[in-house]
Amino acid sequence: MLKTYFKRAEDFVRKHKLQALVDVAIFAAITLAFHELWWTYEAWIKSFGFVIGAADWLAKQVFESALWVNRSILGLSIVTSEPNTMWFSNNGYVGVNESCSGLKQFYQIAVLFILFPGPWKHKLWYIPMGFVVMFFTNVFRIVALSVMVIWKPEYWDFTHDWILRPFFYVVIFSLWVIWVEKFRRRK
Repeated sequence: MLKTYFKRAEDFVRKHKLQALVDVAIFAAITLAFHELWWTYEAWIKSFGFVIGAADWLAKQVFESALWVNRSILGLSIVTSEPNTMWFSNNGYVGVNESCSGLKQFYQIAVLFILFPGPWKHKLWYIPMGFVVMFFTNVFRIVALSVMVIWKPEYWDFTHDWILRPFFYVVIFSLWVIWVEKFRRRK
């Protein structure tokens, strides 16, 4: 009975060419479930020493990379202080703590691509590649916030909360679209 229902649903999707809609629904369900579980169990997840250790280590790597870009490429004059804080000439600062590390996005990438249909031989390299993309997205985010703190400090909060935080999801969605188009549907 249940098998018949799934077969009929599959035939309906195929007949009406709704696979893209089904894929988006699966993406949305995984993303919403991940966020619900993350925010419900965040304190428990962070109670494990290795999770905080990994987040602190990752925050330091993001900080060091963004500091290098700010100094070496943008030529910004920066004084640093612990933990992971860049101070700029206008007394503005950007601090990179464990919640800015991008570790949550790493978990989100892992969960999304582990659960989303597709060949495991590609998941084994695509997930780590997604981590690298998230890392560089986060470095870009911190550099952009550094520029904002110098150029338009009054817009820093807006840029942080409403432009650069959602930017993570644009990148995750883009990775997912590439996955669906290049690997999910590959015969």
